[in-house]
Amino acid sequence: MYLENMIQNRLYFCSLKARSIQKFIGNRSIWRGIILLLLINIFSEKIHAQTDYTSDELFQQARSVAFDQKDYPKAMSLVFKALGMSPDYSDVRIFLGRLYTWSDKYDLAKESFLYVLKQNPDYEDATLAITDLEYWNDHYDSALLFCNNGLQYHPNSEELLLKKGKILNALRRYKEAYSVVTDLIEKYPKNESARSLQQAIRFDSALNKVSLSHDFSWFDGNYGDYLHKSPWHIIAVDYSRYAGIGSVIARLNYGNRFGNKAFQFEMDAYPRLFKNLSAYVNFGISDQSAVFPRHRAGMSLYASLPHSYEAEAGFRFLHFSNSTWIYVGSVSKYYKNFLFNARVYIVPDKQKISHSYSFTTRYYFGGADDYWKFGVGYGLSPDDAGSAQSFASDYRLRSVQFSAGYRKSITKFDVISLSMSVINQEFRKDTFGNRINTSVTYIRKF
Repeated sequence: MYLENMIQNRLYFCSLKARSIQKFIGNRSIWRGIILLLLINIFSEKIHAQTDYTSDELFQQARSVAFDQKDYPKAMSLVFKALGMSPDYSDVRIFLGRLYTWSDKYDLAKESFLYVLKQNPDYEDATLAITDLEYWNDHYDSALLFCNNGLQYHPNSEELLLKKGKILNALRRYKEAYSVVTDLIEKYPKNESARSLQQAIRFDSALNKVSLSHDFSWFDGNYGDYLHKSPWHIIAVDYSRYAGIGSVIARLNYGNRFGNKAFQFEMDAYPRLFKNLSAYVNFGISDQSAVFPRHRAGMSLYASLPHSYEAEAGFRFLHFSNSTWIYVGSVSKYYKNFLFNARVYIVPDKQKISHSYSFTTRYYFGGADDYWKFGVGYGLSPDDAGSAQSFASDYRLRSVQFSAGYRKSITKFDVISLSMSVINQEFRKDTFGNRINTSVTYIRKF
């Protein structure tokens, strides 16, 4: 509309000029023709200047159309016009390859990226683009080849090093992947994605792991006669093995709770279902419901989200003399050297729905097993062996707790973990006491 109005105004202006000049020179047709031709020529140059775009302008328009409108065909048409003016404009051709990638046109995308790399083998953006293309299409060997070629020209590239770590992890070359990502974190300690990847590699690469832990709970005098017998000890031994699509863990727990002794056997599994989706599955059985639930089970799905977020949704099942279902949801976020996790447990019953909440923070000062941990929570957690027995009551006991912990790799294969929590807990209806829980864990990987 703006262009139409401009043209109409320009034509009207030109006609006025022509009539004024005609009056000045008379009715001689030859002069009228010359003047009109000059006006038309000037006008056409003006219009051409208004409607023609440079290749840079077309490139920016194409980006806007692709990102804001998600209209890839229209964006491609603008890119083709830009390449018609500047066929060797590398950024435009890389963007064309990206458009082909997003449109699932693998061969055309690869052709665009290779065109740029043939002209400029050290062009980092082209290397990043073709590495992404190969990785997303599960061509890991090819992706690694292009990534290594790029690192020859840019050995300290933060993006290329991160992509190399991801590719090596996908190829299950865990030692190499861990080494690459560890070097990356040393160079760029605020890289959230690298720290998240390092934890995943560490988890995957530990094919065998044995751990021994001891939890001791001390109760203050507010518990009165409730504590005439000994406090609570839990000793756990577990063995985990990475097998194919994930880890499987077998665990034997021994509990001594106020003079009641029991064993519990548990199995955990962490299968990887899809590229960004994994699961947690648990089953346990015990010989004494005064210490552990007779049966327990659990399942959660974990989804990796953009910007280093992770979401969880699942359930826990505990059976004492009665059965209790608990539903769990959580959100985690990596930010620089921190991992934040917010979690909620929901327990429905006949009268009302009870809720438990917790918020924990980890501060990483090294690798995946080197961190400080702090937490605060309200209510009970079915994943805490020290609290799970409280779900045996129909009345939902209340509690508030604060916790702190420290975990450190002594060597590449040895890890220790220390933690302490202070809990103000309701052990009978409207009767509260304080509990201090300490935990020591030793982990050996092989």
